Amino acid sequence: MYSIFRFTCNIIVHLVFKIQVEGAEKFPKDGPVIVYSNHKNNWDPFIIACHVKRPVHFMAKAELFKNPVLAFFLRQINAFPVNRGTADRKAIKKALQVLEENKVLGIFPEGTRNDSGHLLDPEPGIALLTVKSNDTTLVPLAIKGNYKPFSRIDLIFGEPNRPTIGEEKYNSQKLKELSIEIFSEVHRLMFL
Repeated sequence: MYSIFRFTCNIIVHLVFKIQVEGAEKFPKDGPVIVYSNHKNNWDPFIIACHVKRPVHFMAKAELFKNPVLAFFLRQINAFPVNRGTADRKAIKKALQVLEENKVLGIFPEGTRNDSGHLLDPEPGIALLTVKSNDTTLVPLAIKGNYKPFSRIDLIFGEPNRPTIGEEKYNSQKLKELSIEIFSEVHRLMFL
């Protein structure tokens, strides 16, 4: 189902927008990866999925799964629910399972759509997943554009990296600080 979705989505995305991609060739071909970006529009996960050669498993807000038809479709394309604003243990467990299986996890650290032009502080989830999955490669991605039909959308992939995680314990404050540090790379890419 995912490959059919990706093929169809690719056609639609390229009919509606002029997509410019930079740095996608650096994306790891194997191993566990977290691709994380700013979140401007509902199109974001679809555009990312079209431009990452590996299947991406996105965390999606739980409200989308209340409609049984939409929930069925979302699950077919590897999305799984997360309750925003809480420490959703089930979603964290599922995300860690995706990484343990050497797959690609897609997340939006801001936790919500934001088209203000200013990035929001990230939620601590990206830091928590990074700490709990030591061998995971992080790939920052900046999405720029206004999403008007036929407008240009830029996807700028940053350098894959593996942050050094010490033996120290990470409390909520340290996770918040680490999330800000990780997400700062998206901020840097936004202003290239």
